This record gives sequence, C-alpha cells and structure tokens, in this order.
Amino acid sequence: MLEQSLIADLVTDLPAAVRLQRLVSTLRSHFHCGAVGLLKLEHEILKPVALHGLVREAHGRRFLVGKHPRLAAILASRNPVRFDPSSELPDPYDGLLADQPGKALPVHDCMGTSLFIEGRCWGVLTLDALDGNSFNQDTVIELQRYSLYVEAAVRLTELEQANRALRTTHQANEPVFTANDQQYELIGQSKPLQQVLQELAIVANSDLPVLLLGETGVGKELFARQLHRSSNRANKPLIYLNCAALPESLAESELFGHTKGAFSGANSERAGRFEAADGGTLFLDEVGELPLAVQAKLLRVLQNGEIQRLGSDESRTVNVRLVAATNRDLKQQVKSGEFRADLYHRLSVYPLPIPPLRERRDDIPLLAGHFLELNSRRLGLRALRLEPQAELALLSYNWPGNVRELEHVISRAAIKALSHGASRNDIVTIASELLDIEASSALMGEHELIHKQVVAGVSLKQAVNQLQRQMIEQALVNSAGSWSQAARQLEIDASNLHKLAQRLGMK
Repeated sequence: MLEQSLIADLVTDLPAAVRLQRLVSTLRSHFHCGAVGLLKLEHEILKPVALHGLVREAHGRRFLVGKHPRLAAILASRNPVRFDPSSELPDPYDGLLADQPGKALPVHDCMGTSLFIEGRCWGVLTLDALDGNSFNQDTVIELQRYSLYVEAAVRLTELEQANRALRTTHQANEPVFTANDQQYELIGQSKPLQQVLQELAIVANSDLPVLLLGETGVGKELFARQLHRSSNRANKPLIYLNCAALPESLAESELFGHTKGAFSGANSERAGRFEAADGGTLFLDEVGELPLAVQAKLLRVLQNGEIQRLGSDESRTVNVRLVAATNRDLKQQVKSGEFRADLYHRLSVYPLPIPPLRERRDDIPLLAGHFLELNSRRLGLRALRLEPQAELALLSYNWPGNVRELEHVISRAAIKALSHGASRNDIVTIASELLDIEASSALMGEHELIHKQVVAGVSLKQAVNQLQRQMIEQALVNSAGSWSQAARQLEIDASNLHKLAQRLGMK
C-alpha cells in the first residue's frame, strides 16, 4: 500500500534529501507516470527540491510562475488541478522527461496540487506523463489524499533543517533569501561546491576579512553575496565595487568620499563606499588593481576603522566587514612591489579558493538547465532543451571561462537555434553543433573522446556514466522506446536495465 510506504518514510530516520527523493519516486511508481516534481515557492519562483523521471539539467531550472500558466493555475487552487490532454498550455517539463531519449516531446497529461505548511503556500507537487490517458478523476482524488502525506514530509524536513541550523549557529543568522537574490543563487550539488559553502557558513559570522581567490568567471561575486547573506550583517548593506573599473584619479574618492571642491568637478560633498557599507559588508572585486597610494589608505581603515573623505581632515569611524576577490597572484604582486605586503596579510586572514568549473563537472548539467530556462524566458520560447550529445559536449569541455563562459555558450546557442528556423512555439532543442566550443565530443571517435575526457579532467565514474547513458538512449531510440527490446539489444536483464537507468537519473 502506498500509505504504508509513505508513513514508513515519515517515521524512519532519513536525511531530508533522501526522504523527499524517495517520496517522489514512490509517487511516480504508484501513478505510473513519466515524472514527479516537488517544487518550493520562493518569491514567485518555483525551485525544484526533488525530481524523479526528468533529465539532470531540470534540477537547475528555476520556474518564474508568471511565465508558466500551468504552475500558476496549480498555485491558485487549494485543490488538485488536472489539465486536459488537449490543453495547449505549455508544460514546464516539455521535452525534459527522461523517458524520451533524443526526442523533444510535449507532456500530454499533467496534474498537480499546491502544498500548504502552517497555512502558508510552500510550493507544488506535479505529475506529468507522455501518455494522454495516464490520469483521470480517480487519480485526482488520490492525489488530494496523498498530498497530506507530502505536506507532512515537507513539514518534517523543514523542522529538521531548522533544528540543525539552531545546533550549528543562531537561526537569526540563517541566509535571508529575497526576490533580488534570485539572480545571485549558487546552483550546484558537487562536493567541491558544497565544501566551499560549508567554509563560508563557518567564517560568515567571524567578521574576519575574506579573500576570494579564483579564475575569471567562477562567480566570486556570488560567493561574496552568499557570505553576506549568511552573516549577522545580512540585514545591512552589501556594497560592491569593481576596482579594475576605477580610474586611479577617482579611486580614493569612490572608496572614502570627498568634500565639495576637493578636486575639479567635486561640486558637492559625497560619501564613499565605506560609509555606504557602514554596518554591513564591502566587496572589493579585483582588489589587485588598486593603486599603491590607495592601498595605504585602505590599510588604515582595516587597522583602526577610520576613514577621511578626500579634502577633509576629519576622521569618521565605520564598522565594515571587508570581502575582497582577485584572479591575480597577489603573492607574486607583493614580490614585484605592485601590492603592499601588509595589506595582503590583512586581506588574506581567511583566503578561500573558489573551484573552477572543470573541478565541479557534476554541476554543469544543473547550471546549463538554469541558463536554458533563463534564455527560454528572455526569448519567449515555449521550451528550450539540450540534446544528449550537446550535454556530453558540455561535460567534456575544459571551460577556461568557467560559469560565465557556460552562460554565454548557452545564450549564443539559443539564439542560433532561432536563427536556424526554430519556432518560438516549438520545443527548441540545442544540438551539439550549435555550441560555440571546441570540437564536440559527440562528433569524436571513441579514442578521441576518451583522450578528451582525460585531458579535461573527467573522472572515470563520470565517463562511464556518460557512456552508459549514451548506449541506453541509443538502444531506446532503436527500439522505439521499448525498454524490454533495449535490454535485449544491450544484452542485459530488463530489471537490471531499469535499475541502472534509475541510478543514472534517466527514470
């Protein structure tokens, strides 16, 4: 019985992520549908928490409710909603079900229900299928009954997370996620990323200066914002300053402010970035670009918390937590005399290297999904997806420009797809040849692909998983979607094939 399985998971001591993942897996099996999704509502954005039966990149998608009429309709109702199979409303999962390898098929049957915790709308539960006869009035009634168990599981998970937060730090210092922070969310589940986030959470409330180190495009600003959100200064300003964009003649004024008449063009008194950040955090990006004269004055602020506006003899006290970032080798700059040694030691009390994208390849599909959803929204597309070979090409590329380069590659590919004749009303598929990167692994021979993966740092496990997905997807295409025929073609027991596909996130 489904109720017994759901109750067992509620009373069993399970990690939150495991409990919710088992929940959507159990529901998918019971309703015999293509996919089940549990999405949390955060400021008009629905964020996947647990998915089953969808491609990996779906986990990185963030759905703006106003752009997805089906999700909006589910949220607007306190009862389950089923959409007629003939409905022309686009589904957020069009083209993303894992049971359609290499194809771009729209969802033909869909139902969902809003979820409420303590009288507050928490999010939605969605069920999707390619078969238009998957759901009926009886299944809608079942969904309403089982939604109570889902709400209980979510409530239990949130209580556990709140208790864990209280044990590790003060709950008041938990990150405050606002609508404006949506564009600054750190997306990924890889171990290198989680390790950095754990370090950030620990150092956040120490008020120590933090120096973020990393290559261009790794997202150092996002990590600075995460640090601020996690600190006890979260309700105070976070002020950003790109030191590389500062003319030397204006650098001191930008940082410390100036009095009227301090220099030509100073027609009024003006506060600087330090005063603007008083009580909060000042983030100095590309700090290695600061002129030496300004470095000396910055050191004074770090030592005694005092600033002087340009042209004034009056000292002002500020309480600012400093976070700096650079892609330069500051130690080498110290040796060459381009950067003050005393300032370097002040800034690098807690140096934190940010891993490049090639060291967190597990995050590439999620980040790609996030950028696909953003571009679908910007370009007014019904749906935008990657073909399997395109995903493999992204995983095999070395990404010298890191996350920023990935974002630009996806954006260019989406525009190219439209320029090549794709319709905004179709499920637009990005093929590997549309990606503006080095030779796609999809076009390589077996030995070339292996060499490329080794050079790019793809782990053996990742390479094996990629190959297994490819072979299963091709076998399903050859057998017109029949899993039993695909199993015979692959010379594997059908039950083992289903288990393998589930482990690979294909079911």
